[in-house]
Amino acid sequence: MSNDTLYAKPQPYLVDFNFDEKVTAVFPDMIRRSVPGYANIIAMLGLFAEEYSQTDSRLYDLGCSLGAATLSMRHHIQAKNCQIIAVDNSSAMVERCRENLESDLATTPVELICDDILSVAISNASVVVLNFTLQFISPETRLALLQKIHQGMLPGGVLVLSEKIAFNDPVEQQHQEEMHLAFKRANGYSELEISQKRTALENVLVPDTLEQHKSRLSAAGFSHSDVWFQCFNFASLVAHK
Repeated sequence: MSNDTLYAKPQPYLVDFNFDEKVTAVFPDMIRRSVPGYANIIAMLGLFAEEYSQTDSRLYDLGCSLGAATLSMRHHIQAKNCQIIAVDNSSAMVERCRENLESDLATTPVELICDDILSVAISNASVVVLNFTLQFISPETRLALLQKIHQGMLPGGVLVLSEKIAFNDPVEQQHQEEMHLAFKRANGYSELEISQKRTALENVLVPDTLEQHKSRLSAAGFSHSDVWFQCFNFASLVAHK
């Protein structure tokens, strides 16, 4: 695993964050040091797959990056004749994900697709995962994506939605941001790295509040949604059809 030093030196012309070859090369280290609780979320996605996968159904990993969620689900599916559909629009991520899948010994078939998740059809789905993906989609198209997912799900299916979140209370917002910064400092990021990455992400990653997420999930047709994990300003919800 390569260390994330992408923002370690001053960059006079910071461009918007992009999941390119450079990010792909350091992504495991980047997300481990940037997203509190990430490893726990990945591990529990396997449990969701074990509990909610249905015989003869599909499981979707939308925004699969290097395949961590796909692999976690693949190792825990108990239902028969399931297939995982893993989708990402970064060719660099998809290529590395393909290598990870080829070296994995689990037998559940995986179809790996390089495409925009807004363009991919969802059908016969028992489990759908959006793991830190929706936040990178323009806010005006988020509801349509969730509606498409809901329409393509089987009764009893679940959507697991993990996101960086915002807070309505400015005091809580400041506190949670400060704790996230402390988390990144504790993982070895310098003030320069933190500042430059924040600038690169500010036009790309647009977080919602938990209230906004729940309201949108309800509008998309899900019967109810619950927060099952939160660490500082990162959370994961499960929505039921």
